[in-house]
Amino acid sequence: MTAKRDKIVVVGVGARTPLGFDAASSAAAVRAGISAIQNHPYMVDRFGEGMQVTRDIGVDVNLTGSNRAVEIATSPALDALRPLRAATQAPEVSLILSTGEARPGQPEGFAAQVNTKLRNRLSQHVVLEGGGSTAAGHAGGLLAIYYACKTLRDGKAKFCLAGGVDTYLEPETLEWLDENEQLHSEGNIYGFCPGEAAGFCLMTKLTTARAYGLQPLLEIVAASTAREESKIKTETVVLGEGLGAAFRFLFEDAPIDPVGRIICDMNGERYRGNEYGFAVIRNPGRFKNAADFETPADCWGDVGAASGPLFVSLVTEAEARNYQNSPLSLIWASSESGPRAAVLLGGPRRAA
Repeated sequence: MTAKRDKIVVVGVGARTPLGFDAASSAAAVRAGISAIQNHPYMVDRFGEGMQVTRDIGVDVNLTGSNRAVEIATSPALDALRPLRAATQAPEVSLILSTGEARPGQPEGFAAQVNTKLRNRLSQHVVLEGGGSTAAGHAGGLLAIYYACKTLRDGKAKFCLAGGVDTYLEPETLEWLDENEQLHSEGNIYGFCPGEAAGFCLMTKLTTARAYGLQPLLEIVAASTAREESKIKTETVVLGEGLGAAFRFLFEDAPIDPVGRIICDMNGERYRGNEYGFAVIRNPGRFKNAADFETPADCWGDVGAASGPLFVSLVTEAEARNYQNSPLSLIWASSESGPRAAVLLGGPRRAA
């Protein structure tokens, strides 16, 4: 992708996290360093302590499965679609959705179920045509953005709603994480705090945004994907080859200016920190300060596939409220099964 041809812009965002039911409140809480981490209402870990999680307090704790994911995803999807919902003759929108990877508590076919149910809800407000769903895990939301860019550039849609929704709060999922020694606790400081959230981005070409009188919020300067073969929870040693490749592909199409802001899905697991360190070494000179990165999971917990679009909303809010201190932001995420994805964001002035 090149920044000079068919610029892709974000014209709407939506976010729902354990910190807030919209993008503004969630971003404000992250900026303030507020944490939503708490003990689960009834789940206990292998040390006999309450499992430390983050959860959406607006959703009944007893609601499970795809219905829970759809309940979390609906309002942020509608928030992202708001610019088009006000149009008298709104165009069709392609929905590209990602959920968590297949795991205990989230079986095969889960992504398709969520996609179908969410489409049914959204179709009451907009016309949806095309797109699809994938169970891609942490990198999933960024993969949705990547494929939305491709869809728009190929002329297969005028608007794309790219998003991710994830919830780790299925009892079977939490027990599986505990068995794999991935839950954070006093007895396991390198684990993570599982959460749930949804994030969405309404994307289009700059020329289309102008034709519909829509104000760009951000520019998608570049997007890339790669794959890591040395995966977490295996005997292999991670050397950052996959993430390093994603960065390299990204910077091939990016401006020469070093990246100033970095937001990622690191969650406390040592694997992710090691991976990032090696990926940075593989891309020298591309960062103003590679050690200065943001990890929102410290505040809203690990939110899996929702991570990438939520990172977009953080940058959008920073731009809108004039506290974004860098013209370029790098957001990235890594899935357990191997996919790596990265997106480079520029402010609305770049898209003018």
